[in-house]
Amino acid sequence: MKTELLVLPDDGMAAIVHAIRTARESVRVTIFRSDLPEVEKALGDSVRRGVRVHALIAHVAREGGKLLRKLELRLLGEGVTVSRTADDLLRYHDKMLIVDERALYVLGFNFTRLDGRSRSMGLVTERTELVAEAVRLFEADALRQPFEPATDSLLVSPANARVQLAELLRSAERNLWIYDPRLLDRQMLSILHERAGAGVDVRVIGRTSAAGARLPVATLPTRLHLRAALVDEARLFLGSQSLRVAELDRRREVGVVTDDGDAIGRYAELFRADWKSAERAKSEVVAESLPDEPAPDEAPVAEAAP
Repeated sequence: MKTELLVLPDDGMAAIVHAIRTARESVRVTIFRSDLPEVEKALGDSVRRGVRVHALIAHVAREGGKLLRKLELRLLGEGVTVSRTADDLLRYHDKMLIVDERALYVLGFNFTRLDGRSRSMGLVTERTELVAEAVRLFEADALRQPFEPATDSLLVSPANARVQLAELLRSAERNLWIYDPRLLDRQMLSILHERAGAGVDVRVIGRTSAAGARLPVATLPTRLHLRAALVDEARLFLGSQSLRVAELDRRREVGVVTDDGDAIGRYAELFRADWKSAERAKSEVVAESLPDEPAPDEAPVAEAAP
């Protein structure tokens, strides 16, 4: 299977439910939020078919841990093996689904009705090294053990994502098209300004701070829950981490980079359409800039991102 791009709300959650329902041996899933009965039922049905299902649930979300603890109990009732992440990081916010140690789903969205109605995406790949590294990360986090990347193919915060994303952005020569609802990191903004000054077509759909005010930024009229960047229409990053200090340096986030032509083609087509939609909305909606983010060695900002 080639790499596939999933797009919300266009595709819905059908591909996720189908992947779980057709698993033959194992399902590993990391969950930050979930309120979709169809996903939980698919996990339970897989258990009853004899599939090993292991859910790794975040220890806390923005609203606290009460909903997550209820989710744990529901999944345990379905026979799912449930582990809870450690509390050493601000958040465990990564969103992965690994099926049969064969297919890896790296998602920008949660299993929620709200995200299902939002602009978001996911990438599905069967690249062996990516799947193996994702399994290794899942097992380390489930056992609350330290994780050291064995490859740069999987972008893991806070382990290697900052370095890999900085290199990816610096490599842009023609265009750099980004979705990010909270683009605040000073290093990343500096790279984007440098690339724009070198003649690269830099565009951001989302929000940034005053430090990014000179960049072309547009806001979608619909909710955005997506972190992605296309470089030169040749390499596509998609993950759970915004370009901001908390998600690069203090939280567990996961992303991947692909050069798959079909996935890139669909992303580019969608970005162009969304950019036009955002441009049309400019006359109706005034985008509010976010407050500047402190440097990594300064006091951390309040943690309030979804």
